Amino acid sequence: MFSAAHELRPPDEPSDQDPKTSPPYGEFPHEGDDLPYKVEVWDETSKYVEQVVAVSVSPAIGYAAYYAATREYPGRAITLRHKAAVISRWTGKAH
Repeated sequence: MFSAAHELRPPDEPSDQDPKTSPPYGEFPHEGDDLPYKVEVWDETSKYVEQVVAVSVSPAIGYAAYYAATREYPGRAITLRHKAAVISRWTGKAH
């Protein structure tokens, strides 16, 4: 039996295995780096955080996750934090 591996790329194109290739939009966060934006879902009494549903290094992704959480958990309080500061709060109460 004969087996062979072929690379399907032009010969002048750099390999994906090259350790010097950097991401096109700057460096990605290293494992363990600070993810300052958090989306928290509070318990039904709004006394403690029941779960953190998202963490992000990006404010846009943090806000998108916050918006999605307000739709996913309509009766719950939701907070979007940047480190210790609350950026946005959804009370979850009907008018």
